[in-house]
Amino acid sequence: MATIYVRKGTAAGIPAIMGIIEDARAFLHAQHINQWQGTYPDKPAVEADIEKETNRLLIVDGAVAGNASLLEGPDPFYGKIDGDGWQGNAPYMMIHRFAVSAKIRGQHLSKLFMSNLITEAYGRGFRDLRIDTHAQNQIMQHVILGNGFTYRGIVYLDEPVPERNAYQLLLQ
Repeated sequence: MATIYVRKGTAAGIPAIMGIIEDARAFLHAQHINQWQGTYPDKPAVEADIEKETNRLLIVDGAVAGNASLLEGPDPFYGKIDGDGWQGNAPYMMIHRFAVSAKIRGQHLSKLFMSNLITEAYGRGFRDLRIDTHAQNQIMQHVILGNGFTYRGIVYLDEPVPERNAYQLLLQ
């Protein structure tokens, strides 16, 4: 049985993180999804996450297998939302730059990784979590919805294709 856990990222993990991001970029490109097809997320974004201690890594048998950022809100891009909108206005955490290695794709570890991020947010006192993804990224939507998030509307990022489906999870 594999040893699987989540920990904070460190500078030593940057090459593995960038490899995972490149895996995700290539996977999205092959699916004809115009998400992450520019330079973002880039190494400076990853370095900033590590410096701010918001980066989280999924570790599988000692190797970096997933990357995400767990950040405290507010997010400036979440201020305007079309659709039903956010429920409540409590302090919230966001999950950004979520990706897993091609080496573990199909093993359902994304759900486990997401669950660990939710657990950490809960342990830190947050009961409101938010995330977004491209409307065509059905696999990520499956991970998001499979972890109990609900669709809340469309937010607009500062990217060539700015529209993103936005999701929220309210915990008790």
